[in-house]
Amino acid sequence: MDWILENLSLLSIPLISAIVGWATNYLAVKMMFYPIEFIGIRPIFGWQGLIPAKRREMAEIEVELVLGKLLSVQELAGRLDPDKLTESIQRRLKQVVRKIVNDVMRESAPTLWASLPVQGKNLVYTRIEADIPNVVAKMVDDFKHNIDEILNIEELVVNQLVDKPELINEIFLTAGDKEFPFIERSGLYFGFLFGLATAAFWYFYQAWWILPLGGLIVGYATNWIAIKIIFEPKQPIKVGPLTVQGTFLKRQNEVSRVYSDIIEQKLINPKNITDIILNGSGSEQLLELIELHVNDAIERYVAIAQPYFALGVGSENYFRMKQLAVKQMFDNSDKYLHYAYEYANKALRVGDDLCERMQALSPEEFEGVLRPAYQQDEWKLIVTGAILGMLAGFMQLYLMGI
Repeated sequence: MDWILENLSLLSIPLISAIVGWATNYLAVKMMFYPIEFIGIRPIFGWQGLIPAKRREMAEIEVELVLGKLLSVQELAGRLDPDKLTESIQRRLKQVVRKIVNDVMRESAPTLWASLPVQGKNLVYTRIEADIPNVVAKMVDDFKHNIDEILNIEELVVNQLVDKPELINEIFLTAGDKEFPFIERSGLYFGFLFGLATAAFWYFYQAWWILPLGGLIVGYATNWIAIKIIFEPKQPIKVGPLTVQGTFLKRQNEVSRVYSDIIEQKLINPKNITDIILNGSGSEQLLELIELHVNDAIERYVAIAQPYFALGVGSENYFRMKQLAVKQMFDNSDKYLHYAYEYANKALRVGDDLCERMQALSPEEFEGVLRPAYQQDEWKLIVTGAILGMLAGFMQLYLMGI
């Protein structure tokens, strides 16, 4: 009976090691992403997923990768065609402009506007609407030349990822959807193999510290090996009929497609670009640009309609009218710009171009998509696995009555 129990105990070592290997790797993957916010007592007692905790650094890496090496803001802006942009927003812009004209004139020159017959007002609308393509074309041209001041793409990406930590998780979980389950499964396989070695050692030398030490080694090694297999070797190596390469790097084409689609759909898209232009650090520069072209247009309209219009309205009201028009155009810009989203999405081609250029990266450069920001904290996952493995070893000692 003792012999049977002894052999069962011996056989349990690789089985428990396999479970420990799987459990520590499973936990390591979860600890990379969860919890999204810090739980515990800062700065030591608690945990936050490595990816959410590093989301600002991640965002800066995304900007450096996407815009520093693969796409530029100037290139994206250069793809916008003023005529097609005008065509996409023109109908809604006409409606908005009519309302702005009415509001501005009623506030700055109520008597003059009220006394103007319907035909006169329609003439004003017609002249302004006919000039819209010209004004938009000039604004788009100036926008392209001042894109760096108006559109801060780093601010866009950083704000989105910092404000939405679940988004940075989605990017990495989706891009690595094959690798992370592999990490978990590999813990089972490697844990079993290390368990066989521990069992063999235990068979010949039954010191109390062997099982905790074996658990520590299993927890440490399975996490370390899993991470290495994902990213190493970087360059493909032929081993007989097989080609060996890091599993993530081997899927470069597939990951590039998935990653690029998320970047286009969730980050660098017309909606987010418009929002950061209107509300970000470059909004004042955009307001200046609108002011320049609206004032220029008003001067031309007034010159055509009545050379002495400004005198009739009064210089103070005339100046106030132009200020109101600029403010209204800026404040109402979201009402007509979102009609350009569909056109802008096709014109910018962020997803397709980013995918193509990512696929052309070297393996070393491509590794930078997923790994660098949390690489310095990988040791935490490995050490956690080692500690949990050691605790499992002590538990096994307890169960064996040693």
